[in-house]
Amino acid sequence: MGGMDGFGKVEPEPNEPTFHEKWEGRVMAMVRAIGANGGLNIDSQRFARESLPPEVYLASSYYKKWFLAVENQMIERGMIGRDEVDAGHALRQSPPLKRGKFTLEDVSRIMVRGSFGREAKAPAMFKPGDKVRTKNINPATHTRLPRYVRGHTGIVERINGCHVFPDTAAHDKGENPQWLYTVVFDARELWGDDADPTLKVSIEAFEPYLEPI
Repeated sequence: MGGMDGFGKVEPEPNEPTFHEKWEGRVMAMVRAIGANGGLNIDSQRFARESLPPEVYLASSYYKKWFLAVENQMIERGMIGRDEVDAGHALRQSPPLKRGKFTLEDVSRIMVRGSFGREAKAPAMFKPGDKVRTKNINPATHTRLPRYVRGHTGIVERINGCHVFPDTAAHDKGENPQWLYTVVFDARELWGDDADPTLKVSIEAFEPYLEPI
């Protein structure tokens, strides 16, 4: 929700623990395990969190969003039933996952961040120093383009290679690799003349989000 009106400034918590409650660690483990076994991917999980009703999303803690989203996804994909959630335990055999059961041997594998870099199918459209405008899109589906930069002008700072495109991966429409850029915006371009003129904001933006000026 960074950059959205009405939420106030971010107040870091001094000496913040990794988890505030034991159940939060269990939720993270569940999400990592189901993702590692091919049941869900990181982009579909993000979209599931974004799709929670506003009154639920805004009233839920970080890991509560994770829990509700993974529960909804597993029900939607037939991995569990609503009756099993209500019962608190399995009532039938679950369908097999792509990579089989999750075992202790899988733990070290999922603790290492996966690589999403892919071979490019075409040359990059932009280069460092190019002036670009982010498209003013508001899709009903998943996107990694922050709302507060849409329709604004920035400068390409760096090309970060070609990567899996979250907008299609989230909906099981393939990896569709796209070039990824670091784009820098002046704070006043984003938030007007009242913004600090010494500040700049950098984001990573996929090529389909950008248009040349």
